Amino acid sequence: MRNPLSHDQPLDLQQLVSTLLTQGRLRQTCAEQVLITGRNAPCNLLHPLVLLAEQRLQDLSRPGKTLDLETLTAWLAEQCQQPYLRIDPLKIDVASVTGLMSFAFAQRHEILAVAANEQAVTIASAQPWISSWEADLRQVLKRPIKRVIANPQEIQRLSVEFFQLAKSVTGAVLNDQKGVQQHALEQLLTLGTSNQEPDADDAHIVNIVDWLLQYAFEQRASDIHIEPRREQGCVRLRIDGVLHNVYQFPPPVTTAIVSRLKSLGRMNVAEKRKPQDGRIKTQTPGGAEVELRLGTLPTAFGEKMVMRVFDPQVLLKSFDQLGFTPEDMHRWQQMTTQPNGIILLTGPTGSGKTSTLYATLKQLATPQINLCTLEDPIEMIEPAFNQMQVQPGIDLTFANGVRALMRQDPDIIMLGEIRDLETAEMAIQAALTGHLVLSTLHTNDAPSAINRLQELGIAPYLIKATLLGVMAQRLVRVLCPHCKTEQALARSDWQSFAPGWAEPSPARACRAVGCVECRDTGYRGRTGVYEMMLMSPRLKALISSQTDVNALYHMACSEGMQPLRLAAAHKVATGMTTLEEALRVTPNSFVG
Repeated sequence: MRNPLSHDQPLDLQQLVSTLLTQGRLRQTCAEQVLITGRNAPCNLLHPLVLLAEQRLQDLSRPGKTLDLETLTAWLAEQCQQPYLRIDPLKIDVASVTGLMSFAFAQRHEILAVAANEQAVTIASAQPWISSWEADLRQVLKRPIKRVIANPQEIQRLSVEFFQLAKSVTGAVLNDQKGVQQHALEQLLTLGTSNQEPDADDAHIVNIVDWLLQYAFEQRASDIHIEPRREQGCVRLRIDGVLHNVYQFPPPVTTAIVSRLKSLGRMNVAEKRKPQDGRIKTQTPGGAEVELRLGTLPTAFGEKMVMRVFDPQVLLKSFDQLGFTPEDMHRWQQMTTQPNGIILLTGPTGSGKTSTLYATLKQLATPQINLCTLEDPIEMIEPAFNQMQVQPGIDLTFANGVRALMRQDPDIIMLGEIRDLETAEMAIQAALTGHLVLSTLHTNDAPSAINRLQELGIAPYLIKATLLGVMAQRLVRVLCPHCKTEQALARSDWQSFAPGWAEPSPARACRAVGCVECRDTGYRGRTGVYEMMLMSPRLKALISSQTDVNALYHMACSEGMQPLRLAAAHKVATGMTTLEEALRVTPNSFVG
């Protein structure tokens, strides 16, 4: 595509269509139809690339694909010999870039600053031939300008979002220029200041919180961290198990954000010395319901808050979607279809136990079954369950809660966690009296749950009488389908990973590469790997006052238990994840 002879000429739809036609990416009939549509479209309201993308035209150079907006943007960058950038909001320092120009200037010239350092400022535009704004901006910033081509809709959307957020932060600070962060163990005393903080109900704070939640939903975050610091509060999102920095707020604004969220979560806003829990139910921009579990923690510089995002769609997920293999499903159903006994799920925090537990309970909660749960706190509200929350303040502990549930004619009882002897004894008692009990423990693998119960004080004969099985689980990151690349792994690689295992043939091992779709991580999403120990007479015979976990482990493996690392190895062999990810996540407890 040629550069217009005169400067500052906007993109011409006819020239774009002509170039696509010449390059064989567009049919003649489609090109004519696009030009007719363009002539009828309101002038100057729609970017030519957007108008082209809306036609959903077949891309003749990519069978089965259409000329979508991102493809057209990358193509334009190539034609104009300017760098292409797929904007990732997580990689933009919003506070920094919004201070480089006014919102009016950015809107007028349809540009967005996406990066800045001492050497240069990078500006995204979708009009490669318009450059009148460059001289003015270069003079103000006293730095060179680097231009990149980006999606025009993203430039417009993020420009509005970023400047509105910056305006809200500035407005919140200006509303209380003398505000200082209170209730911190360590803070700087500024003489002559008042003790006021920004109002949590201030319109600016409301806007910031709304933006923060919607942004987290858009980015598929599982957790939102709001962390107070001496100079600037920090907001981070956990996406696919990895934390990403999002924004830094002035300390008073950080305090007001936490207060606003505490108010929404029906927590005690005035109490800042003790940890608190709360919950919020809201909607994603797409209209789907989402629950957030809130937890505060007093730190040196104020209250830290973590919000865990629970997608109610988890309740509708199939076990296949959770990562269960057919063999896993068979063994799991053998446990969960028993009329009475105890089933334990083990693994560290964030290993997917809640998702598995709720999906299982949803399947078990038929109209003929009375299913009761006792949680701390209730993770997700589900009408099919009778859910109760532990409240230590009124002496409603796990143990006391189980006693109350036993008088409610339950068929199935779910305990959020077995933490102490009293709770374990009540779970045992419930199982002995004909109830199916599901609960969680924090152990490294499935056989270690036996030792954990014994450490709590449960007698071996009671474990033998009630325990149906234990499932340990982990979450591994799934390779990004857009950029993963197959690689050959030597036999020694498989043997060092899982000694004694005959590697599959053929094995489609892949490596993570990284692209714009996965933020250069090489992974997108997570799936579960499972280790299921189904109790048998031979396994029960090994349980004694001096239980040998290694002997238990060997016996379980001989009876069909697949260790976590071996389960992960199968996902490596099918090209779902990488060897490095499997090694990172699973414990080194494999026995051949």
